[in-house]
Amino acid sequence: MSRPSLHRPPVWTLVVITAVIAIAAAAVILEVNDGICMSARISTAGVVPLSRSLDTVGPLARSVHDVAAVLGAIDDRQSLIGAQKHGMSARRKFGWQLAIATVAAVILYLPDPWGLGLHHVYIPFVGRYSIGLLYVPIAILTIVGMSNGVNLSDGLDSLAGGLTAIAFVAIGVIAYQQGQLGVVTLSFTMVGALLGFLWFNAHPAQVFMGDTGALALGATMAVAAFMTGQWLLLPIVGFVFVAETFSVILQVLYARRTGGKRIFRMAPLHHHFELQEGWSETQVTIRFWIFGMMAGLVGTALALL
Repeated sequence: MSRPSLHRPPVWTLVVITAVIAIAAAAVILEVNDGICMSARISTAGVVPLSRSLDTVGPLARSVHDVAAVLGAIDDRQSLIGAQKHGMSARRKFGWQLAIATVAAVILYLPDPWGLGLHHVYIPFVGRYSIGLLYVPIAILTIVGMSNGVNLSDGLDSLAGGLTAIAFVAIGVIAYQQGQLGVVTLSFTMVGALLGFLWFNAHPAQVFMGDTGALALGATMAVAAFMTGQWLLLPIVGFVFVAETFSVILQVLYARRTGGKRIFRMAPLHHHFELQEGWSETQVTIRFWIFGMMAGLVGTALALL
């Protein structure tokens, strides 16, 4: 969801953001194709192993990122240009997100050489278990959910960008412990691109993420988590995104059942703290970052146990 502002971001800022992140993602492909990941070895901590086709990591992540970014760019363009300026309809956007997530989930599930051959869940303190074909719908829902979670968090300057960078750091650390250099390269390349973006997105923002960045980053984050096999920890690592999403869901459901009454002053959750608690935009952002850091530390610790 784009940040409410009297100053609409010019189209070129969205193009620049998309180009920067797309170039960063392309760097992952070069690293993978150079064979960096071919010597990767998974730790013996019961983590889900990748298939031998580690060269699939880069193309899959890049494809999910780029296609989701194009979807977001179309939505942003429709929001900025035209008579209605309402953006893409929620139903159409959700349909495209489902299509993107379905293709990604199938590639994650299919065996080598068509995919990564992933079908396990790793439960901290317990071990890993194969869940078979159930892996696919779970991956679809997670990719769509995380994509929308980042999008809903994109309502204040630097909020979504900082939280996404924190989450990618956690995923990168988990992947490094496993020896998955392809996922490590992907994660920290995203972190680097986000730090560059945050320089200009700091309050008062000069550029905005929009759906172009939010949908792409959320979907890519989910795909990276599934590549590590630690996807069950993604709701912890991305706790703030989950909270933002559920605040909207609860607000809508409660309003429908009570004839318009609300649980929160305003959803997503960050706006509630602005209105109810009187926090400034910067206070909300920094405090949500703190929650994101704590969640990332907890998720990383659980993955390394």
